[in-house]
Order: sequence, then C-alpha cells, then structure tokens
Amino acid sequence: MISSMKYWLISLFTVICLVADAKDKAIQDYILDEQTVYVIPVATNRVTTISFPGAIAAMDAAQASVDPQKPAPFLISHSKGSSYFSVRAEMRKALTNINVRWNNKTYVLELVESDEPLLSVTFVPAPDTSGPVNSEPVTPARLLALLDKAKAYPLLKMYHADVVAQVEYRNYEREPRIVDCTNYAVKINEAFRFDSEDTLVFRVGVTNKTDRELIYAPNGFFLRVGERTYPQSISDASGIVPPHAEAPAYFAVTGTPNGGRNDISIENDFLVLLNAHPVEPMVEPPATPVTTSTNTDSEPNEEDSSQP
Repeated sequence: MISSMKYWLISLFTVICLVADAKDKAIQDYILDEQTVYVIPVATNRVTTISFPGAIAAMDAAQASVDPQKPAPFLISHSKGSSYFSVRAEMRKALTNINVRWNNKTYVLELVESDEPLLSVTFVPAPDTSGPVNSEPVTPARLLALLDKAKAYPLLKMYHADVVAQVEYRNYEREPRIVDCTNYAVKINEAFRFDSEDTLVFRVGVTNKTDRELIYAPNGFFLRVGERTYPQSISDASGIVPPHAEAPAYFAVTGTPNGGRNDISIENDFLVLLNAHPVEPMVEPPATPVTTSTNTDSEPNEEDSSQP
C-alpha cells in the first residue's frame, strides 16, 4: 500500500514538473536586437501575445488581417498606442513576417503556424552598458566651442562644410516640439549632435505668455528622452523673457549622469523641461498718514497777557 502511494506521488510530481516545464517553454523573453529575426510559433487554437517595452509606433505585415471578417493566414489584434499585440494563425502551415517599429528601430518577427506555440513573448531592451568610462571628459571650454559651432552652423555649412561634416543636424520648423505651460512655452527649433563629444546642442525659444517679465534659471534646462531625463551640461541663456515675447537660448547635454555615453540619436522625440515663472508685481505698502494737532488752550491770549 505504501509502495503504491509512493509510486502515485512520484508520478503526480513528474506530471506537475512536465506541465510546469511546458508552461515555461511557452513563455519567452527576448532581448531586442534589430539585427535578429525572431521566429515565433503560433497556433490556430491559441492566442500569442507579443509585448514591447513601450508603445509600438507602427507594424507592417503580409498575409495578416486585423478584421475577423477578412480572412487571412494570420489574425492580429492591436490597439493604437499600446505596447503589445496578439496574433493567431488562421490556417495550417501559415508563414509570414511582421515588422514592428519601436523606438525608431525596426524589429523583424517571423510567425510560423505550429502545434507548440509560444503563448507570451516579451521583448526587453538590451542591458545598459553605458557605465562610467575612462575617456577624457569634455571640458567647459570645449562645450563653449560646440555652442559657438551650433550658432554658426548655417554659415559654416555654406562656406566651410568640412568643419561641420561630422555634425548631425535636425530642423524642427515643420514638426515643432513644444512644451506648453500655463505662463510660458518652450519650443525646440534646432538640434545638433557632436558624436565625438557625445553631446547634443539645442536651440530653443522660450515664449512668455503673460503681461509680466518671465524669469528662469539659465542653467535649469533638462532634456526628456522617453522615460529618461538628462540635465544640461552648459547653456547660453539670459534667464529673462519680456512680456508677450520669445527669447532664444542654447543648451547642451553631454553623456549620462553616471559619466557614460548617452549615444542619443537625433531622431528621438525630445522634450525640453524648464521651470519658469512671471515676476510678481511689486506692491508698495500704503503710506502712513501724518497727523498734526494744535493745542490752542496752552497758547497765551495776547489780550490777557497785556493785563497787569
């Protein structure tokens, strides 16, 4: 009896382990690499959910449909702005690829109909290897020179193109990036990347929307890239904007806060963060009234004083 019970427990434990192992195999995590083609088996009777680290910008697929009423080898379900989508094979031996656009890069997924599908696939970013490095730091003098080169970029491009040949440039005239606040707005006009210094330089405009002078810290610019925020390394800004006017400013971001390279592509969606506020009007305290009093009783009467 005991032997039978022991055999039964061992069998049950084996089944549980096999089921757990099967579930583990059906759930996979992959490190994102735009040079890799990911083969993902999917089934006709199961749903496979594929997740990315952030909102998916676009997807292109062949032999796939998002409408159940329009038959195709694969059926995809995706909501605009979400970071995941679900897919199911609609016929046996189906094969196609989906190109997913995320973080300004394209990742290729090959979908294959299979009896052993993956049920959940999660893509994770590559590990951050931008730790502290022993490279020579960019000096303040060098940063000032980069600001000057950015300011003179149009002339240098026209008359000394070799000087700015390695500079990446982006103009935001047609696609402005604006942080619009209650009293002010910050707009990116131009961006420059100097790769050897791992530095981005921005020309921005700070607009004052109030009837009062706007003030801000000239060294208070921050750059927002996705979920990360980078402090400025140098700036050229007045810190003051007249009422209902726009004032230009330049600032730069160099490396990462921990001393590594940022390698930020100039094609990213940038936001410039700045804390500014209008000058409070000076209120003069009310004048204290000055009162004088005359005591006529204490003054001698001329007629009385003439009496003996």
